[in-house]
Amino acid sequence: MPTDLIVIPARFGSTRLPGKPLLSIAGRTLLERVVAVGRGAARLAGGCAVVVATDDPRIAAHARDLGVDVAETAAEIDSGSARACAAALQRPRPPALVINLQGDAPFIAPTVVADLIATLRGGTADVATPVYRLDWQRLDRLREHKQSVPFSGTTCVRDGQGRALWFSKTILPAMRDEAALRAAGPTSPVWQHLGLYGYRMAALEWFASAPPTPCERLEGLEQLRFLENGRTIATVEVEAPEHALSGIDTPADIALAEAAIARLGDPFPA
Repeated sequence: MPTDLIVIPARFGSTRLPGKPLLSIAGRTLLERVVAVGRGAARLAGGCAVVVATDDPRIAAHARDLGVDVAETAAEIDSGSARACAAALQRPRPPALVINLQGDAPFIAPTVVADLIATLRGGTADVATPVYRLDWQRLDRLREHKQSVPFSGTTCVRDGQGRALWFSKTILPAMRDEAALRAAGPTSPVWQHLGLYGYRMAALEWFASAPPTPCERLEGLEQLRFLENGRTIATVEVEAPEHALSGIDTPADIALAEAAIARLGDPFPA
């Protein structure tokens, strides 16, 4: 019996894009694409099951048509992590590790998910999450993007062992002599966060019952709840994604996703 679990939280009631798990992106539904990611990761990791966690019968029916297990969870659950926890607690035996693979993230590579599982299996951190280092061109694009959407894009400061020290919607760290850093090489000292989490089951249960913390509220970043309570987050270095979209939140995001697939190819063809 698999000991670890990949949970895909999928809600129908998105304010900006209702029913988005059922919407088509280049001929495949958003949920179908994310399920393909989860299945690919489970094959790579081994000893891992995949389940869709939802509060909506339409999404549940589509998931079953795709041949994936479904956990029916309460509509009032307000975060993907809490929904992942609820789904994990429904298993006949609680998993050791839980990956929260958001249902609106179709471009996460299965290798990234598998790397989180491997990191947790081989270490002691409560949580694992991926980050990638920005070259100067990507950093310039992030800065420009934040001029119009300041709370889009999260950066991470990490220690020498790869443990997260902080996450912020501000671009960290500040740089006193950026010109010299640019002259020294093609990569900046800025790490950008990729919104995907793996948890030890005990840490996830704690998170689901703990109140939000002050900086978590200010930044709008739930991972700060762990750091503000002295828990450890391992960061896993990954390649910067070719598909720049981290999630699908608006009709414009669907258009951008389809344009990226047309330009770069489908990352997970049927």
